Amino acid sequence: MSTRDRLDVVRDAYRAYETGERGLIEGALTEDFLFYSPPDPGIDRDEYFVRCWPNAQNLERFEFVRLVEIGDEVLVTYDAERGDGSRFRNTEILGFAGDRIRRVEVYFGWDLK
Repeated sequence: MSTRDRLDVVRDAYRAYETGERGLIEGALTEDFLFYSPPDPGIDRDEYFVRCWPNAQNLERFEFVRLVEIGDEVLVTYDAERGDGSRFRNTEILGFAGDRIRRVEVYFGWDLK
């Protein structure tokens, strides 16, 4: 798989949150997808859509600071803007199986002014 292809998959996954198009993110994730963050250590795909997907209603925009493919992973640092205008930065590592995302690790950043 080329770097461009995986980076496009990642862009589509974040665009799903910007647009509220759940089908974009559903198609990007494997069936055995796992999500890791401090409050959600190792939740499966179904629980991800229960706990994390509703946040799409609060997010307006992502601006990528880093978007780099490293082996079977993509490293992403982004600045995000919420609907209320507040902003924050996070870093995530997205692990791939072929052309789909199998694992996401979220490392929370900070609020931006």
